[in-house]
Parts: sequence; structure tokens; C-alpha cells
Amino acid sequence: MVNLISCLDRQFAELHRGHCEMMSAIAPELLYRRPSGSASLSPVRSCGEYVLRSAATVEQTFGGITTNLWDDPFEWTLPETLTTPEKVIDYLGEVENTRRRGFELFHRDEDLFKEVMAPSGKIELLPLLLDTLTRAAHHQGGATATLELLHAISRGAV
Repeated sequence: MVNLISCLDRQFAELHRGHCEMMSAIAPELLYRRPSGSASLSPVRSCGEYVLRSAATVEQTFGGITTNLWDDPFEWTLPETLTTPEKVIDYLGEVENTRRRGFELFHRDEDLFKEVMAPSGKIELLPLLLDTLTRAAHHQGGATATLELLHAISRGAV
């Protein structure tokens, strides 16, 4: 039998690991650099901005689940606040701790079918977690694509 809690936990942990690896490998000057001409290109965010949006998505959901505070962490995840890859990694650690506290509340797969009151109304935990994972992974994909584009530009390949 598939254990949904374990599967979801692994997926969120993998997302976190990917963020940390990217931030550990990125040159500080590339953290918030956008590809030149990005107003007409997609993606338009920097690698750092994408990683912060991804982590903020996870933080918002698990902050809501654990403390019923569904605030968007936008204010404390600004590039002006998290100016270096190291500071972003520290923030990622805080998000991961919040996520883990959330998963400690799930004891059986049936717990994922309980409803919580989110800002948009009642929602079951499983669809909420799947949506969060999908959106966070989308942002992580944007970070990866932006970083690859910046590296290609620096090599003169674009």
C-alpha cells in the first residue's frame, strides 16, 4: 500500500534539497540577476526570486496548517532582506522546519482527507498539499531555467 504521507514528505524534502543545492552553487552576483532583455523573455524573475517564491508558497501553506496564519511571506522574503545565497539558505531552513512541523501532524493517510479552513474556504489537506507542491515546483523550474539561461548568456551561447 502506498503511504501518501511518506510520498508527499519525500517530494517536499526533495524540493528543499534542490533549492539548497542551487543556492549553494550559485555565484552571489547571479542570485538576483535577470537575463538581459527579460521584459520580453520568459522567465522574467531572477533565480533567487523564483526560489524565494517557491519557498514562500510552502511556508504559507504550512504556516496555515500549523498556526492558522495564512499570511503571504512576501514582506520577509524580499531580495533586499535576503541579499546573499547564505541568507536564502537560512530562510530555506526555516521553511523546512515549518514544513516538518506540519508533517508531524499527519499520522495516517486518512488525515490528508481532513478539511482545513484556508483563506479561500474549506479545503481538504491532500489537494492543498498537491497544489502547494505543484506551484512550488513550478517556481523551482523557473529558477533552474533562469540560471541555465544566465550561464548560457555568459558563455555567449545565446
